[in-house]
Amino acid sequence: MSELPPCPRCASTFTYEDGHQLVCPECAHEWVPGADEAAASDARVVKDAHGSVLADGDSVTVIKDLKVKGSSLVVKVGTRVKNIRLVDGDHDIDCRIDGIGAMKLKSEFVKKA
Repeated sequence: MSELPPCPRCASTFTYEDGHQLVCPECAHEWVPGADEAAASDARVVKDAHGSVLADGDSVTVIKDLKVKGSSLVVKVGTRVKNIRLVDGDHDIDCRIDGIGAMKLKSEFVKKA
C-alpha cells in the first residue's frame, strides 16, 4: 500500500488517487499533490524602482513628478508617502498623500524610504 498524504482540509487518512488528483472520501475534497507548495511560491512580490521589496505599512518616496489625473495637481519628486497598502490591479499601491488625498501609485515610480 502506498503512503498518500492526509487530506489538507479534514486530515483524513483515507485519501485515494483518482488520475492525477487525490480525493478525500470523508469531506469530498480534491487536490493535486504539490499544488499547495506551488501556490505558496507564487505569492505576489512588489518591488520598488530600485528592486527593494515593499510591504504593507512601509514608507516610500516618489522619484518622478506625477500628474494627478483630472486635476491640475502634481505629486512632486521627493514627496514622502507613509503607511502604504499593497493591492492587486493596474496600480500596486494605495496611499494617502498630504494635500492631495487618496492616491493609487505604481511601484515603478517610488523608492523605499
